[in-house]
Amino acid sequence: MDRDGPRIKLRLEYDAPLVLGPGKAQLLRLIGQHGSISAAGRQMGMSYKRAWSLVEEMNAAFVAPLVDSSRGGAGGGGATVTPTGLAVLRHYESLERLLTDKGAADLAAIGALMKTEEP
Repeated sequence: MDRDGPRIKLRLEYDAPLVLGPGKAQLLRLIGQHGSISAAGRQMGMSYKRAWSLVEEMNAAFVAPLVDSSRGGAGGGGATVTPTGLAVLRHYESLERLLTDKGAADLAAIGALMKTEEP
């Protein structure tokens, strides 16, 4: 356990098949901030190909795409997080807060049962 205490990393696994976890949530946030899949991927230290693959996986799993993109060119491309994407991100973040807030006592109890580091 580090000095900041334990962290909860929410990972949702669906039959779609889709795993929605902290990485994809962060990718959506960054696409929303930058308006670009490549810029979001770069900030996360991943290739454009990997970022695009994750976007395609998310888009295929939901009834509507989470990210809408346009090709580059003279005017440049771009990407936006759709209303569906914003809703998915909002619900994911709500679950994270719920686990963090309601699970604080359980996290502390588990931490109290862990070995402490010797100085």
